[in-house]
Amino acid sequence: MLIRNPKGWVLPESRATSEDVYLNRRKILQGMVGAGLIASIGSSAAIKSALAEEADPSADLYPVPRNDRYKIMRELTPEKIATTYNNFYEFGSHKEIYNAAQELKIRPWTVKIDGLVEKEMEIGVDDLLAKMPLEERLYRHRCVEAWSMIVPWSGFPLKELVKFAAPTSNAKYLVMQTFEDKSVAPGQRQFWYPWPYTDGLTIEEATNDLSFIVTGLYGKPVPKQNGAPLRLAVPWKYGFKHVKSIVRFTFTDKRPTTFWEALADEEYGFWANVNPEVPHPRWSQATERDIGTGERIPTEIYNGYGEYVADLYKDMKGERLFM
Repeated sequence: MLIRNPKGWVLPESRATSEDVYLNRRKILQGMVGAGLIASIGSSAAIKSALAEEADPSADLYPVPRNDRYKIMRELTPEKIATTYNNFYEFGSHKEIYNAAQELKIRPWTVKIDGLVEKEMEIGVDDLLAKMPLEERLYRHRCVEAWSMIVPWSGFPLKELVKFAAPTSNAKYLVMQTFEDKSVAPGQRQFWYPWPYTDGLTIEEATNDLSFIVTGLYGKPVPKQNGAPLRLAVPWKYGFKHVKSIVRFTFTDKRPTTFWEALADEEYGFWANVNPEVPHPRWSQATERDIGTGERIPTEIYNGYGEYVADLYKDMKGERLFM
């Protein structure tokens, strides 16, 4: 059944922002800060959001063209829910970490590319974005905690970054690490966690068409709580594989021990592919709760992306592919 949603962008002409205000929006916001107006109405989420967006130099890149190859027949998750119901252990183990995550400084942001590559390098995130083909993709996102959402990620195919990095033929895995800064991330002061957050993919997984580096969300730069300025999206895998706020890409011939493997390898494996028939040791994965609608729906093998990825694993006997 085709569900048509009202177009949110349809507004009467009387509500359009005048051209002079739009062109001078940065100065207006800066002036409000200087006059203390934002402090006096600091509870306004809209003002805070607008100021945060203006502070991101990549804001003018969005929205980007949508890649219609990736279609979804479920309702899009409301932006407010997808940006306030988040896992980001660097800022806490509860879901409402979005306020704490605003302490993350996303500029300057330098990305290191090293390991088995032709030439190791460091590159600023905005210079990297200028070299990548940006697009939008609608993806299902499935958390290992048995909830899910449907969101429009913006970014670029991970295989384009692999091509840019020029790994040698000996590279078998791509390892990704998040930032480490205890001064802004209180969760990183908890010494029992194996910081920095580390995860990885095989080169075959990294160059699969679905693997995506996220830089935007809902037609805007990706919010800090969702993994700004660079995060991974691999929609056939559980969400803990989706590394946030990446600062390092390392090509290696050795399979890494990932963050959650180091904590509990009997519950969280390297592959972490979605499978309704393989339960978590403490709960079933047969169904999932859509956080936008609250509906309980059946989980699909590989989160519904088997046509893209099943062949990656057809000869892997004895591997725990769905943990």
